[in-house]
Amino acid sequence: MTSGGTALPSAAGAVSRSREEWKKLLPAETFHVMFEAGTERPFNNAYHDNHAEGTYVSAATGAPLFSSKDKFDSGTGWPSFTKPITPEAVVLRPDPDGSGRGEILDASSNGHLGHLFDDGPAPLKKRYCMNSAAMKFIPAK
Repeated sequence: MTSGGTALPSAAGAVSRSREEWKKLLPAETFHVMFEAGTERPFNNAYHDNHAEGTYVSAATGAPLFSSKDKFDSGTGWPSFTKPITPEAVVLRPDPDGSGRGEILDASSNGHLGHLFDDGPAPLKKRYCMNSAAMKFIPAK
């Protein structure tokens, strides 16, 4: 991926598009969250209170990210999960803001999804705190 001519790191197997291409393809809020590392407002998003069975996929590529079976109510106002659908679905990197939390990227697009915290339910104690704008929900059949 490139940004103004500068190459951006990408996950192995990620769809390679420029920021300008993603900006044309995605809704404004999705682009802002995924490719400008934005954060949507808590409790004012599509999936924080979604309890239906299904799969959450990348809003950029449609690649599976999280299962509703691993979703829990964290009380934060964002959809939260104990783990990704597969370890390869996401990429964890240290958050550039130095907060100690981990930034979660969509491995299929290298787009920002949210953050990883160590305050989730047992036994994993992980909270993948995601932005609804970075995902689409596919109901179970």
